[in-house]
Formats: sequence, C-alpha cells, structure tokens
Amino acid sequence: MPGFYSILLFFFNLHVFEAKKMRWCTVSDAEHRKCAELAKALVAVLPPAAVASFARLSCIRASSTTDCINRIRANHADVISLDAGEVYSAVKQFGLVAIAKEIYNEGSCILSVAVVRNGSLDIRSLRGHRSCHSGVRWTAGWNLPLGFLLSRNYLSWTKERPLSQEIGTFFSASCIPGAASIAPTLCTLCQGQKSFIRQKNYHCETSHSEPFYNSQGALRCLRSGVGDVAFVDHLALENIDEYEKEELRLLCTDGTQASLSHYRNCNLGRGPGGSVVTRFSFRKFARKFIVMTQMLFGVRGTERLRFQLFNSSSFGQRDLLFKDATEKLAVLPDDMDVSQVLGVDYVALLKGLGHEGSSLEDSVVRWCCISHAEQKKCEQWALSIKSDPLVCVRAVSVRDCVEKIKRDEADAVSLDATHSFIAEKCGLVPVVTEYYGQKCILAHGATYLETDALPSVAGVAVTKRSNRNVFIGNLGGRRSCHSHMYSPAGWLLPYRQNLSLEYNSSSPCDPNQVYGDIFWKGCLPGSQKNLCKVCIGGTGEAATKRCADNHNERYYGNMGALRCLVGDPSGKSYGDVAFLEQHNLEANILSEIFTMKHYFKQTIIDTSMLALYITFFFHYTGLNSTGWAEGWTPSDFELLCGDGRRVRLSEWESCNMGAIPPNTVMTRPVLTSRVYDFLMKSEETLAASANAAFKLFESHQYEESDLLFKDATQCFVHTSHLDLRSILGEEFYAHTETVFNCTHSDILEFCSQDVCSTI
Repeated sequence: MPGFYSILLFFFNLHVFEAKKMRWCTVSDAEHRKCAELAKALVAVLPPAAVASFARLSCIRASSTTDCINRIRANHADVISLDAGEVYSAVKQFGLVAIAKEIYNEGSCILSVAVVRNGSLDIRSLRGHRSCHSGVRWTAGWNLPLGFLLSRNYLSWTKERPLSQEIGTFFSASCIPGAASIAPTLCTLCQGQKSFIRQKNYHCETSHSEPFYNSQGALRCLRSGVGDVAFVDHLALENIDEYEKEELRLLCTDGTQASLSHYRNCNLGRGPGGSVVTRFSFRKFARKFIVMTQMLFGVRGTERLRFQLFNSSSFGQRDLLFKDATEKLAVLPDDMDVSQVLGVDYVALLKGLGHEGSSLEDSVVRWCCISHAEQKKCEQWALSIKSDPLVCVRAVSVRDCVEKIKRDEADAVSLDATHSFIAEKCGLVPVVTEYYGQKCILAHGATYLETDALPSVAGVAVTKRSNRNVFIGNLGGRRSCHSHMYSPAGWLLPYRQNLSLEYNSSSPCDPNQVYGDIFWKGCLPGSQKNLCKVCIGGTGEAATKRCADNHNERYYGNMGALRCLVGDPSGKSYGDVAFLEQHNLEANILSEIFTMKHYFKQTIIDTSMLALYITFFFHYTGLNSTGWAEGWTPSDFELLCGDGRRVRLSEWESCNMGAIPPNTVMTRPVLTSRVYDFLMKSEETLAASANAAFKLFESHQYEESDLLFKDATQCFVHTSHLDLRSILGEEFYAHTETVFNCTHSDILEFCSQDVCSTI
C-alpha cells in the first residue's frame, strides 16, 4: 500500500498549486447521496495533501441532465455521465468534450430492444399503441428505434414538421422523459411530480425523480400497465426478476417475438453507451480524477470494499452516476472527434433524425458521382426534375462513395452487387433495385412486376478472334482487361475459372493475388503494380493518372474493358482478354454503332431477337462511330467458355462465368423513405417528358456507359423491405462473403471500425 500512495502523491504533486475541486452534477436525491458517499470515501482513503490539492469532490444537485449540461457549460458544475444521444448534443451544441466511455461486459455499446407484455403485438403494428422510452434523443429509447421505424417506412416523416410531432401521431400516448420542452404531448404517460417551480418539477424530466426515467423507468412504465411497449437498452433486462421475464417478450425486426434472453439477435440496433463529459478547459484535470477514482473504487479498485463506483443498490435506485453494468471507464485521448467517440454510423443517424436542427440539407438528396462524366449527367438530372433538390457530390471511386455516405457527406448511390455487399457491411441499406426486364408497369408511385424475380446479367470473357491461342486455361502470361476493382464480372467471377492450367488451382482465394500471378500485366482500375500497366488514364477535362478507379480512366468499367481489348489508337496498351458484363457487350456495341439503344427500349423483343439484331449490325458495320474501335467488326470478337470453347458473342447464355444480381441503390437507414420518394418523383417527372433530351438510363451522349445507373435499366423496383441477401441471392451472397473473408479490403477495414470495442 505505501507504494500505491507514493504513486498517487507523485501524480497529485503535478497539481499541488492548482487546488482544484471536482463538482459532479447529480439529477436526483439518490444520485446526490451516492455522490456524497464518494466524496467521503475519497477523504477517508487519500492522504490529506492529496485531498487538499486534487481530490476534493462536491456534488451539485440539478433538476435534469439538460440542467447539468447548462451548469457545466456555465462553470457552475464540472462533470456528468450522459447517454450517448445527450453526449452528442453536449458536444455539438454546448461545446463540451467527452473524456471517458463506460465499458460493459461486451464492450462500450448497448442494444436497443422493444419489450412488450402483449403476445399479439409485433414491430410492424405499433401505431396507435402507448409507448415508454428511456429518454428523448437517447440511444436505446429514441434514436435507434425511431431510425429503425423510419428505415422500414413504418413511421413516415417528411421533415415538413418536427419528428416529435410525427411520433405524437404515431403512438396514442407516450412517456419520453426530456420531451416536455419540445412536445408536451409526448409526456402524457409520465408520472413525475408537477410544479410551477422549476427546481421542483420532475414531470417528464431526465431525472430519477421521474418514475419512468431511463431504461429502468421505461420498464416500470410497461410493467405497471401504463404503456404497451418499452424501448430500453439490453442492460436493463438483467435486473428483471426471473418470474417476470416469462411474462415479457422482445419484438424482433422480422415481425416475430422472442424471449428476453435472445436480445443479441432480436433488437432494433446497436449504438454507443454512456460517456463522461466536461468543459474543454477542465478536461485534463477531469481525466486524472476519473483515473484516480476508478483505481480506488472501480470493479478491481484497491478500496472497493469501502465504496463501489459502479453499484447503486444501497441507494434505492439503479444507474446512479454511472450505469451499474459498467466494468470500467475507458479514458479517451485528447484528439478524439465526436464521430470517433460515438461512431460515424451513429453520428450520421443523429444528423438524419435532426439532432442538429433543420437545415437546407433536410430537403436535399446528395447523389454520389465518381467521374467527370457522371458529374455532368448528374447535373443534367438535377436540372431536369421537379422533385426535391438534387446535389451532385464528387468522389474518387465507388468505395469512396460508400465511405462518404457512411460519413453523411453524401446520401445515395447505385452499386453493383459486390459493392452493395460492401455497403451493407458499412451499415447502408437497399432502397430500390434496377430492373433489367422487358417491361415495367408503374402505378401509384410504386413498381409492380409481372414476376417476383429480379433479372440478372451475366459475366463473360471476350477475346479477339485473331488471338487463336487464347482460351480459358491458357491465359497465363497474357494481358487482361477488367472492368474495375471489386466489380462482379471483372473481379469477383473470373478467378473461379481455371484461367491457366499451369496455375495451382489450390491457390489463395484472393482474386487480386490470382490475377497478379497469372497475368503478365493488365488493367484492373483501382488495383496496382502489373495490373495497372495496361491502363492509360484520362484525357481532357477527365485527365487523370492511369488506373484510377472511375470513368476518368478510359479503360474503366465494362465499356472500358472493351476499349482495353481493342487498344489505344497507337496500337499499344491493349489486352488479350476482357472480363465484363454481357449486357454491356450488347448495349455498348449498339451504342458505338448507331446509338440504337432508345429504339430497343421502345420495342419489346426477346433475347434471341436482340441477338439477331446484334449479329446483323455486327456483320455489316464496323465499330467506328467514336474512333476507339475504328476498323473493327463484330466478327473480330469471340467469347471464351469455361470448357475451352470459343463462340460468337451472341451465344453468351451458354458461355458465361455466372449470373450477376442487379445494381441496388443504397443509403443510410434513416434516409430510405426520402431517397425512395425522390427516385419515384424523378421517374414520374422524366416519364412525363418522354421527348426530353435527358434520359436517366442512357449514357452514350456522355461517351460512356452505365453512368449513375446501368444503361440496361428499365425502371426501379422498391426493395427497402428486403434484406440484401434476398436481393443478391444466397449463392452470390455466400460466394462474395467467402472471397472477402480472405481478401484485404481498405473499405471493409474502414467499415469494420467498431467503437463498441474501444480500449
């Protein structure tokens, strides 16, 4: 013990001249008593010099957590532990800083759960029922459940009026502590004492003096029969008596119910737990006080028999000063932004729920573009519609788009199947899926299909007919052209083929390594080393270094892979085989010949008829409309089949590398309804002006293909009610999952950053 005191004295001597006092803000009599006992315990165990110079603790009684935030800001108190939702407000609106996070037995995050007594309720039928919430803008009681309800469109919110009003309409009655100042109607079920004297009014306040405050109080609201559903954090479930657990159920996102023990699989989302906040100028002192107090009275503290920092049982309440489930406090470094403390997904959710107030962004959809050509098309789109404003946000790649949407720097983008998989791992969700069938029927703002199936496309391998020695199994040492990094046809599917008989088929499942080992060199935009050597970069306004992962690289995408196979005008920088999508093989060559895509969109023809048209035009026409394919005819190209055959381009149905699910528009969960409404209004506006120059699903006028959406798209299909695995199909999803389990990916590394496992 003497050694421990000498360490403490050395620690305290750094502040001997400061003689600072720590003022902890409390929100109830019970919490004030616990704080006072902590102050006594510090005096009892620390040397007098340490107490005088550093460890003097006083307790400031406030009426609510909001009152505490105001007091700390005004230097009338110093420290409080808050729910993550309130932490965000304290940091962004009041200039406070987070200095420590509560760590529980499974990390620093909590799960939001919906608890009911009624066995017939489900998450889809909550409208008109009575609700109990832990607190307004709290993680488990407000942010996560409302985000979920909005993402599934169970709760509608157009932002023409405050979200609080929509909630008041959705539920028949509620108790949401802290909501009195923004919507008194959300407090009708609360039972705290009412008073005209502010300090004595506890009705609907974020204080333990409101019986239905925090997760424990919300459960009390439910168990007493006042409410029908309680939105709480999963930690509160641990304190329910065993006999009562049998009477309570969880509402799961699929519409079922589950026992309380199944909260890991039956919840409404995960978010950060509580954090300690203080003023910026007080942060260093407060951190050291937290470290010292935890060393003494934490779960493994040297003086834990005298006082337990994370136990409130002897004071008649739970979760006083900190959550009782806390195992330790993780002290945060000085340079942590609020997004690093709470997580970028959670911060984006809070912005989407209006935690920073209303702004112009609330009515704007920010579409992500990855090249100069896409930017031009997006700007034309914005000028051609009468729906909500469209803003075009520039990114350097599709992966960058996913990151920007996750960070709330953009709102939506249409992604191929592989990037949709990545986006899901980043917390994004589907809105609509592109439909490549023959006919769409639009009615009442929704898309109805003649079949439930979403038409796919196929990945193919193309070579020049003159390269007689090129076939699947004999590609070792040759030059390859791939649409782009992570593309289904250009990256995901080809490596499954036995590309080279000399190459060990038991090689690692990382496609990048497979292609790097097999091919002499190639162009795989977004890659590096020898797989960039055939790329040529961009020119003019789209000038860029070679191998850029966007349309500014002339060999990017499906049309780019065709260009790569043909080669540049000098006869250099060309490939021996191109991996691309079959629909682009057709659409791009038709575009290169007579720009006849619009004609085919207006004429219902089956696949075989389309193949005949293509063959006809191939036979009589050279690919010379834009210059890059001048002198070539369709008969100069053939498909490579997995069995070693070479066939005509029109025989892709029997000679391909596999089916590819359609592209899907992805966004953050809270924006699904807004993005969907925007897209439907866009389609209606553009359909009403059929003769207009701008076409949402055409790109040839920009000398590219598949800008913003695939050119093969006929319409959008509403898919926000489906999970991505259903959209992509089990086989494709499982295969993609397997590949990424053994492939390093910077974007997935970024997506997997987990604030829940902090320290």
